[in-house]
Amino acid sequence: MNTVRRLLFLIAVATAWVAPAAAQTTSPYSMYGYGLLRDNATSEQRQMGGTGYAMHSGRQINAMNPASYAASDSMTFLFDIGTDVSLYWREDASGKDRDWGGGLDYITMQFPVSSRVGVSLGLVPYSSVGYAFGSDIKNGTTTHQGLGGINQLYAGAGYTPFKNFSVGFNVSYLFGTLVNDVYANASDGSSAVFEQMMEIKDFHFRFGAQYTAQISRRNSVTLGIAYEPGKTLLGETYVLKYRQNSTEAPDTVAPGLVSLKNRFSLVSSYGIGLAWDWNRQAHVEVDFTYQPWSKVKYARLENFTRSQFDDRWRIGIGASYQPNPRGGFLKRVTYRAGAFYNRDYIMVGDNHVRDYGVSCGFGIPTVSSKTMINLGFEYHNRRATPDPLLKEQYFNITLGVNFNQVWFYRNKLR
Repeated sequence: MNTVRRLLFLIAVATAWVAPAAAQTTSPYSMYGYGLLRDNATSEQRQMGGTGYAMHSGRQINAMNPASYAASDSMTFLFDIGTDVSLYWREDASGKDRDWGGGLDYITMQFPVSSRVGVSLGLVPYSSVGYAFGSDIKNGTTTHQGLGGINQLYAGAGYTPFKNFSVGFNVSYLFGTLVNDVYANASDGSSAVFEQMMEIKDFHFRFGAQYTAQISRRNSVTLGIAYEPGKTLLGETYVLKYRQNSTEAPDTVAPGLVSLKNRFSLVSSYGIGLAWDWNRQAHVEVDFTYQPWSKVKYARLENFTRSQFDDRWRIGIGASYQPNPRGGFLKRVTYRAGAFYNRDYIMVGDNHVRDYGVSCGFGIPTVSSKTMINLGFEYHNRRATPDPLLKEQYFNITLGVNFNQVWFYRNKLR
């Protein structure tokens, strides 16, 4: 019971800090659309190139494919919390600069309800917005700033109808506010602020399936798929105009409050992964994600640049290796590495935005339990193409703590 109380306390504290401490992006590319998309990856999955569609383990939570919840150990409760810190280096025609961001990334938990059914709950990011930069215009300057993001509060279940095959689903509540500000400063000293607010409150679904073929006693291959149906968004958006150094109330720019329904939407998402596992010690996986963002609905708002989109696709490859799960400390450390290439959904004029990088990390076991500390490192390179426009390089340090506790063991001695 002491373990139960400690974990419940951790859940309560972590949940209370989610809203103010959510990891914050600091990229000018996040001003477009819904910001920079996240892919439901935990710290250990990010260490493996963001792969996970074919990953299933009773010792880690995989929200990328809800079919994996069915692999829950029959007596184990998992609780995973992750945070990150990012260091950015940018270069454009105006010069170079540095920045940093970060914070709490995700909270997830998982537990079994029967020998064939596992359940997961959690809070993971869908997208993030964060930027600040200025530019010169005729007779003045403009400054652009933005913040916010879309969060997913999800509940899901995975079920094994027969051996080696599982299916699952997530029901997510999408919520969050995206804020984009344009400060117009005229050379005569007058200034104004145009602020676009988008408040999202909606439900979203994800479905998944996994099948494992046992090649030999030690070797197996798993195929995983995940699907999110597209949908119109629910919520509202509006643009306000403020006059700087004025006591006047802000004006609502026509057409005023606008419903997102039938004007803004999310597209379908398709994911497929193939993994090879050896003796519960080695895991190698290749994933592919496709999202037809060229079909999205995204209405233009007055005084703001119209966002343009194209189809997004991402490929990732990752591997992990644990020398000996029952050996000494160093042999129980899990070593991970990966790489990825992402052609993003964002377009800047006629330029596509691409993002590629490499990652690595370690799963460090604790001395007295199965709890794992996941420390990871990622290098990203993001730029537009064919015209590079803004070149970004950033280095992420991720830290996840995966609490693995036996909760459902009944002591036969009284």
